[in-house]
Amino acid sequence: MDYEKYFDGPCTVARGLLRVGDAWSMMILRDAGYGATRFDQFRTSLGIAPNILTRRLAALTEDGLLEKRRYSERPPRDEYVLTEKGRDFLPILAAIAAWGRKYHGEGAISHLADAETGAPIDAQVVDRATGRPLGTFPMRLVMPNQAPTD
Repeated sequence: MDYEKYFDGPCTVARGLLRVGDAWSMMILRDAGYGATRFDQFRTSLGIAPNILTRRLAALTEDGLLEKRRYSERPPRDEYVLTEKGRDFLPILAAIAAWGRKYHGEGAISHLADAETGAPIDAQVVDRATGRPLGTFPMRLVMPNQAPTD
């Protein structure tokens, strides 16, 4: 894949996937959304190799999805906290989870629940202007400098 072409190209799907499109990055963001902040918490939860976790945390921090904060001077230790940009990715993870549950939900699986009420959450992506669920009506891609067609 020509990463440079897609990193700044017109396709917003490619731009997003290049930043968070690998499974480890998404799982780190998932765990951060559930309250994990420390290297060892991510490592234990995910079973990820330390070198891979270090690279993914650095990339997510560099791209502004996580903020690195020092919580101990001796020894020096940092934690990783979701930024607004990172929190804005959580509904996308919820939509992926809903899709996974619908099409690959055999056996014992986890689910999202409201932390206050315990009610199950069934994520759905809708068009903000109309409230219609995406995937229920035809859509098209409009490229930059392309006049919309009726």
